[in-house]
Amino acid sequence: MFTVGILTISDKGSRGERQDKSGEAIREILSSMDARIVNYDVVPDEKELIVEKLVKWVDEDDLDVLITTGGTGLTPRDVTPEATLAVVDRIVPGFAEAMRAESLKKTPMAMLSRAVAGTRGKCLIINLPGSPKAVRECLEVILPALPHAVETLKGQAGECGIAET
Repeated sequence: MFTVGILTISDKGSRGERQDKSGEAIREILSSMDARIVNYDVVPDEKELIVEKLVKWVDEDDLDVLITTGGTGLTPRDVTPEATLAVVDRIVPGFAEAMRAESLKKTPMAMLSRAVAGTRGKCLIINLPGSPKAVRECLEVILPALPHAVETLKGQAGECGIAET
């Protein structure tokens, strides 16, 4: 069992002008795993607010995984990667690389994603795109590695890279 926070970054969503379908998609997909969602919120595309929420949830609420959705594109308001990089201790590029590689098979627009992933303490923070379709596609790619990543961060994983005989 691991704990999860879902943070949707959306100006319209934070004002109640748009339903958060991406956050709902994350919740739905994670419900099939041994994951418990303990935090959820929608904030506007404001770097300081995103940083504040990331830090609070990780440092005070002791999350294992924090997934963001939205704010990873090229518009001037898309600041989720910058906010994430401001709070992580280490980047974990494989998650974003895998998501982009798989998404590129479906659309060339995937190369416009600036999503990042990293760790803060023992929490894994992963940026997902803002569309429900892209959220589903990206989660499908990274879910197999998520439990092991959490175990490793918690110091509960066995030795990595040792082949079973």
